[in-house]
Amino acid sequence: MAEMEIRKVQRSGGSSFIVSLPKKWVDATNIQKNDPVGLIIQSDGTLLVTPNTTGVQLQRKKVFMADAGTDHTLLLRELVGAYITGYTEIVIRSKHRLPADIIEQVRNFTAMSIGQEIVEETDTEIRVKDLLNPAEMPIENTLRRMAIIVNKMSEDAITALRDQNRSLAISVIERDNDVDRLQWLIARQVNLIFSDVNLSRRMDIPVATASGYIQIAKIIERIADHATKIAKNAVELTDIAIENGIYEGIQRAERDAMAIFRAAMEAFHSGDLEKANATIGQTTPLEKRCREVSRMALSFDAANAIHFVYIADSLRRIGDYSTDICEHTINHIVGINA
Repeated sequence: MAEMEIRKVQRSGGSSFIVSLPKKWVDATNIQKNDPVGLIIQSDGTLLVTPNTTGVQLQRKKVFMADAGTDHTLLLRELVGAYITGYTEIVIRSKHRLPADIIEQVRNFTAMSIGQEIVEETDTEIRVKDLLNPAEMPIENTLRRMAIIVNKMSEDAITALRDQNRSLAISVIERDNDVDRLQWLIARQVNLIFSDVNLSRRMDIPVATASGYIQIAKIIERIADHATKIAKNAVELTDIAIENGIYEGIQRAERDAMAIFRAAMEAFHSGDLEKANATIGQTTPLEKRCREVSRMALSFDAANAIHFVYIADSLRRIGDYSTDICEHTINHIVGINA
């Protein structure tokens, strides 16, 4: 952790106050005499000093060396990590010709991420740049988009179970990638806000608020994972005769679970503390329905019963994760009103 430097405030003239800047910081940022610096007053009373007075996004470059012996799976994870961390330019370089599997992974990465494009490619180097202006993608809109996708995934997973529709279930599984891409985008934008106070100001998102967005995005991503698990279990039950009783129980539980999720997201976006608190209390009926589904599953042979139990567990977990959104909403509202 960086040491705090204590400096005394000096008075100049009748109404001006002066404090000297640390030499290490001046040297590191190459500040010269008469250069302007930006001063940003934070809501917590702190004052941020930045050499970036233009508001232009800071440019950061990350270089990865790759060759025939490079683990291409690890490289893909490193590329995603660089993207989420907030690098605006990523270079994949080799001392020799880039192997075909490395090139393929770079293309997979640009397909998986939002705003990343290959802008230059040679035999020994690929250059990827971020072409998306973070300020043009409001984080709350991205969260809403994630929630819409998750709602439809859950609904379609249950429909696939009812209709024994394997292709629809597979479609749900594939849509999990869309949620992941949006969650990565939010993580990237928040990291950019952490590292660039000007971006925080332009997007009108305090750092403390941005931190909460990561938590909500991660919870939604986990709910999408459970919708995916329901779809995977629906695939396993495609050729099994499903009694109306257990299907109706699952359908009611899914409706309860997603109603809690939608209410939680509404409370979060509106900043409604009372709605968040009331929504937390709605999980008890859902838990009862899920236990009933697990009980009815016992009428099937063990190999098939386990899939119904997994579905019930995923629906219960969706309710639990939705209450986590409510708890975060309450904590945030209390925090900003302290």
